[in-house]
Amino acid sequence: MNILRTLFFIIFFSGNVAIAQKFAFVDSEYILDQMESYQKAQKQIDDLAAEWQKELDQKIKDIESKANELRKNELILPEDIKKDKELEISNLQDELRVYQTKKFGVGGDLFKKRKELIQPIQRKVFKAIESLAKDNNYSFVLDKSKNSNILYADPKYDKSDAIIRKLKK
Repeated sequence: MNILRTLFFIIFFSGNVAIAQKFAFVDSEYILDQMESYQKAQKQIDDLAAEWQKELDQKIKDIESKANELRKNELILPEDIKKDKELEISNLQDELRVYQTKKFGVGGDLFKKRKELIQPIQRKVFKAIESLAKDNNYSFVLDKSKNSNILYADPKYDKSDAIIRKLKK
């Protein structure tokens, strides 16, 4: 009997605590899109990626050109020169893969640049969200940006504009 009464109180008070909790949500993509510093950082990253992609495309074009030249002339080339050209093309393909990984791979230059430029902005947004949550006694602040699991959210709980105002102060 005592165990049942204890369980009842635990369930009853746990339920009341859950009901009393306040929550809000934000759209972090929307917030970031409203920030000039984020837009500048994103443009810098995009420009850098475009520059590196252009270099990558040129390297691919050079390799294709050498491969086409080899195919055209392979019947008239001596075997040792043919092998040298095949080895050169293979080495260029290896260099291309290394360059691509160095620039665009996980932990590559683009990843590092994004971390360097975007992470401080994200930290600033997080601090503003944390401040809003503390100021308004929110137990939870959820993010409804494109990768969230929120299927429906009442717009009256959207605090994205409040975060933007906080960031502009």
